[in-house]
Amino acid sequence: MSDKTLKISSGLLSLALLVTLIFKLQNVPGGMILSGLFLGLMIIVGILLACIPVASLLKFVFKKNSFLTLYSISTVVAFLYFHYTLYSPTLKLIVPIGYKGQVNLVLSNVTDNILVLDTNGIGYINEWTFNHTYSIPQVYYSNGININNLCVGFNPSTFWGGGKTCCMSGREIQSLSFEIVSKDKIGQKSYDNKDLTLLVNKKLATLLKPDQYTKIQTDSAKVQTK
Repeated sequence: MSDKTLKISSGLLSLALLVTLIFKLQNVPGGMILSGLFLGLMIIVGILLACIPVASLLKFVFKKNSFLTLYSISTVVAFLYFHYTLYSPTLKLIVPIGYKGQVNLVLSNVTDNILVLDTNGIGYINEWTFNHTYSIPQVYYSNGININNLCVGFNPSTFWGGGKTCCMSGREIQSLSFEIVSKDKIGQKSYDNKDLTLLVNKKLATLLKPDQYTKIQTDSAKVQTK
C-alpha cells in the first residue's frame, strides 16, 4: 500500500473514530460541575497533542512514510483505546413485581453478575462491571414488564449513584444505585437510602478497607475516571 493510500485511509478512519467518540461522550457521566462531554473533549485534545511527538519518533523508524500518515495511524490507535475505556455494558435487571425503593448493585466477588434482585432490591456485580457501568439499564418486573419509566437516576446527567456503606466487620460495602418509584411519582427522587450492612449477603459482598472519606451511608455520583 502506498503512503498516499495509507494516509487517506488512516485519516478517514481517525476522523470516523473521532466523530463516534464525540457522540459517545454525550452519554458519559462527568464530575463535579463538568460534563462528561467536556472532560472527554479535553482528553481528545490531549491525545491529538500527544500523538505529535509519537509520530515524530515513528518517523525515525518508518522513514518512507510521511509524518501525516504516521500521525493519523497514531490517533487511530489512541482513539480505539479511548473507545474501549468508554465501553459500558447495558445491564438487564429483574426486580420483584411491584418493587419500589432503592436498587443497589453491590461490588462482589461473583464471576457472573447476579442481576435478578432480591426483595430488598439488591443484586451483585463483579469488579469489571462495577468499574465500567454508567449506561442506563433495562429494568423489568419478574413478569417481563419493562419499568424503565419508573426508574430515577442520581441526577439528570448521571444515572448511577456510587455509594459506600460502613461498616461490616470493619469493612465497607460499595454499590451502584438508583431508585424505582410509583407511577404517581415518576421522575421524583425519594432518597430512600438503605443500610446495606443489614441486608447484603456477606458471602457475596466484597468488603474493602474504608478510607478517610467513607461515612455511614454516603451517596455520591459515580464519576468516569478512565
